[in-house]
Amino acid sequence: MNSSLTRRRFLTISASTLAASIVPGAGPMANPSPVRWQGIAMGARAELILNHPVREEAEFALKLVHDEIRRLEKALSLYDENSALSRLNLAGILNAPPLDLIRCLDDAQQISQITDGAFDVTVQPLWELYARHFADGPDNLVGPGAAEIATARALVDFNSIQIGTQKISLSRPGMKITLNGIAQGYITDRVAELLKTHGFENVLIDLGETRGLGHRNDGSDWRVGIRAPDGSGKLIRKLALHNKAIATSGGYGTTFTADGAHHHLFDPKTGRSADRWDSMSVISGDATRADALSTAFSSMSETDIRRIADKMNISVIASNDASDLLINL
Repeated sequence: MNSSLTRRRFLTISASTLAASIVPGAGPMANPSPVRWQGIAMGARAELILNHPVREEAEFALKLVHDEIRRLEKALSLYDENSALSRLNLAGILNAPPLDLIRCLDDAQQISQITDGAFDVTVQPLWELYARHFADGPDNLVGPGAAEIATARALVDFNSIQIGTQKISLSRPGMKITLNGIAQGYITDRVAELLKTHGFENVLIDLGETRGLGHRNDGSDWRVGIRAPDGSGKLIRKLALHNKAIATSGGYGTTFTADGAHHHLFDPKTGRSADRWDSMSVISGDATRADALSTAFSSMSETDIRRIADKMNISVIASNDASDLLINL
């Protein structure tokens, strides 16, 4: 498989090791140094920056976050063959599903309805088709044939997921779900809720998607930067993030071919990689919606994006070779 087939990373917050680190200095302080956790969540690098004056309480919070991420991965991750999602994909039915899988799928279905199917968690058969195709010929720049795509697309239909508290089932044999376009945002929101419940109000959470609560230790807003889609590492925009979340999607994040023409952001209506936008960022009150909408908007027209952005009161930053798109900034 192409060596560029890796998880996306678009924002400037990054980390690489699974470890909790406390900046030296314990006890209450008027202007405390930030506490950092760096690790892995849903197969992507993750980081948490927490402003809190008491070291022991911060350490306790980091353990809660770590345990919460692992608990949610057992429900939502494709990377764990024993997760609830993996078991659903294998059998086509899952009895007594965990509440978080139900809730995440409900959120996904709402975004699918709003975007007229541009967001669809049942695109996993397309992913598997492209992965097999390019694994057999990693130097090939030509995608799967029309007949193969049509076969895979016949399994793509978010309306064919039956969601209930007693069971979740997939109506068509061979259907599979991926939550990679929403789960990172969903987990980010659950971590934010957990921390707020325990009294932590000034936190920057980056679990693949980023959400800022409160402010930095100097009282200013959290700052994030959006990387250029050309792979240069340059920042195309810097933003303040105060009680908001941001998610960025781009085909360059996970590519099947060296030229980047075939990538992980599929247009469910065509079965091919979306090519309207090079980079798509969504700023919302929660990371779940930002995550899913940044994926959906990648294959949508400017007119449709504007309509949904205005209706949902979200902001959008997007770019392609022809122009930049800025909505509600």
